[in-house]
Amino acid sequence: MAALTIQTGADNPILRKKTELIPKVTKDILKMLKDMKDTMKEEGGIGIAAPQVGYSLRMCWSTFNGKCTAMINPEITWKGKETDIVEEGCLSLPGIDVKVERPTEITVRYLDIKGNEQERKLNGYDARVIQHEVDHLDNVLIVDYQNPLTQP
Repeated sequence: MAALTIQTGADNPILRKKTELIPKVTKDILKMLKDMKDTMKEEGGIGIAAPQVGYSLRMCWSTFNGKCTAMINPEITWKGKETDIVEEGCLSLPGIDVKVERPTEITVRYLDIKGNEQERKLNGYDARVIQHEVDHLDNVLIVDYQNPLTQP
């Protein structure tokens, strides 16, 4: 079990850098994903994005449908019109909770650990977790939702 160091702070450069697409699922990528999952479990998270452990790569773990799933190059392809506001926390911003408005339904497309394309339509809490992790991949943090002038 290789726990990685969680990157913290709203001004942390690795958390503020847009991630790079992963051209191919390799053994190195799979090892990074395993280490990320171990770290997430050790920290008690329900999702974790690569920048949170120092990798500027477009991959994350998200819990949905009761299962923790690796997502490589995730892209939200559709967002419903209905939204809700829920308080969110973040492993990279310990002790900070922010009310975040998000769509209650989304469709996400991603590659699984075998490199196969997947597409899921999700709602409620499952949709929220994925949106939070994809925000990390797009260098957006929950604190960015506090200021109406800088909201994503």
